[in-house]
Amino acid sequence: MTESPLEEIERQLNRATELETEDAMTLIRETQDRLESLEGDSSVDAKRRTELEERVQQRLRAVSERDAYDGGLGSAMNPTDDDAP
Repeated sequence: MTESPLEEIERQLNRATELETEDAMTLIRETQDRLESLEGDSSVDAKRRTELEERVQQRLRAVSERDAYDGGLGSAMNPTDDDAP
């Protein structure tokens, strides 16, 4: 069975969480471009496409911010952690 374009985009977004930052950002931007190309396509569920656009934006923010958390800033931002300053 063939995936719909939105199913493929959703799968790629999920995969981006497993990649290094640079690769994840590249993949997420590709999915963003793909979603934009589907705008106005009557064969695509517009509501689901909009929801995926929101997820793309969330994923972009999460990936761009995860380096800050990996760099030790996370413990400073969450003082309940054992290694907080």
